[in-house]
Amino acid sequence: MNQKNNLIVGIIIALVVAASYNVDANPIEFVKGLPNLAIIAEEMTQIDPELFGTAFWSMLETIQMAFIGTIVGVAISLPLSMFAARNLNSKYVYAPVRAILAAIRTFPSILWAILFVIMVGLGPFAGVLAIIMYTVGFVTKLQYEVIETIDADPMDAVNSIGVSKWQLIRYVVLPESAPHLISQLLYMFDYNVRQTSILGLVGAGGIGFYIINYIKFFEYGKAAVFMIVVLIAVLIIDWVSVKIRDKYIIKSQHGMEVTTK
Repeated sequence: MNQKNNLIVGIIIALVVAASYNVDANPIEFVKGLPNLAIIAEEMTQIDPELFGTAFWSMLETIQMAFIGTIVGVAISLPLSMFAARNLNSKYVYAPVRAILAAIRTFPSILWAILFVIMVGLGPFAGVLAIIMYTVGFVTKLQYEVIETIDADPMDAVNSIGVSKWQLIRYVVLPESAPHLISQLLYMFDYNVRQTSILGLVGAGGIGFYIINYIKFFEYGKAAVFMIVVLIAVLIIDWVSVKIRDKYIIKSQHGMEVTTK
């Protein structure tokens, strides 16, 4: 590396050391705590097989919450991304939309869950609403950034024949950004399944309700049953996502058929 790169690396290391000091990061305390982790791991091996039925149905509820929240959130995000794209609108349109989206992203899904629990009460509906808000905030940002990277040549060519903005979006923007949207949908669904497992902490439904409560009362063996079910579900979702990406996204980007095993 040249002298400039060495300087940049040195600055980054210095910032990491300074930040570690400010947050009281202590490797010695971590090493001292390893025996406690071993104790918890041993207790988690003492699982209760009778809980797998409950874990399965609660995981199904979690997946349903994530599915509804993701689909509705992406459906809302798509038109919002059109308004937030700088190459489709003036600053008087995209600037306010981006400000609203930034406000939505400011709050993590668990804070949205608390808000909706207050509004609609305990249960999975509050969790679904929280997932929708979180999905809207992030997918819209990802999508309008994709729209802004679309090659200007086809857009200029279509504009030159006097088409409306709706026709431009329909025949150029949507086809060009569709593969990215599918990828974002798959990513958000995978993420929302994991995130929904935490929303039970505030009473927003899902399998997280059981995990949090068993951990709260130090019943790690029972909590392990639900964690195993979450792990299995995540692995299956990840496998299905890979198959979908191979068949639709990679094929559309490279113009070839991808053989999946």
